[in-house]
Amino acid sequence: MNIENKEMSGQADSSGIGHFPEDEDLVITSVEMLKKPKHRYQIAFGPYLMTVHEDVMLKYRMLKGNVFRKEELQEIVVADERQRAYVEALNHLARKPRTTQEITQRLQQKGFEPSSVETTLERLEKDKLVDDALYAKMWAEQRMTSHKKGRLWVKQELRQKGIGTELISEALGEISAESELESCLAVGRKKWQQTQGELLDRKRKTGAYLMRRGFGGEPVRQALKILIEEEQEKGEWDEEPYDFE
Repeated sequence: MNIENKEMSGQADSSGIGHFPEDEDLVITSVEMLKKPKHRYQIAFGPYLMTVHEDVMLKYRMLKGNVFRKEELQEIVVADERQRAYVEALNHLARKPRTTQEITQRLQQKGFEPSSVETTLERLEKDKLVDDALYAKMWAEQRMTSHKKGRLWVKQELRQKGIGTELISEALGEISAESELESCLAVGRKKWQQTQGELLDRKRKTGAYLMRRGFGGEPVRQALKILIEEEQEKGEWDEEPYDFE
């Protein structure tokens, strides 16, 4: 038995047709739609029962009176699992976009076979429902402009979501230094206004806060320079600003 047949046999056993008789014609005696889960049907071959997704049932013409052999049903079991995996992935995508890694983890948690996971991902990518490059760009844009997170913070988030280094670089490369500085300054100004104490103390606290939000040294230095200049324009400080380190 080759690898594919072994896989099909294993899935057949786990799906409940392992006890079906070998080398016999199996006639469908009834087809019944289940209440739950949706779009699934119970197919009866006399005393032998199996369930399949509606799409699989129609594809293989599993209608009352039609005849199948166990080896044909094993193929149908594989097709059914792949269809269930695809539906599970679609349900997971319904709430929000997902990365390839997130879909993979979801299907693995649900117990789908590796081949079904792989087939599902290929289908999703072909249908443009999963696109890690586009996801990375949208995530970077949202997190850096709307949520005011720094480049380093976003980079780490995308890594955790399974996005590759090259795609992360491309996504972050589309965010201009001016845009990042604008976000850094907006966050820094709010923190600066909330901070009390001497100039150097406020500068240290604000700078450390910005670094924790993932902003790099250069945008932090520029933002602090602007904040101090704004403070000096008010006439509240006479000290010369020091570089943030």
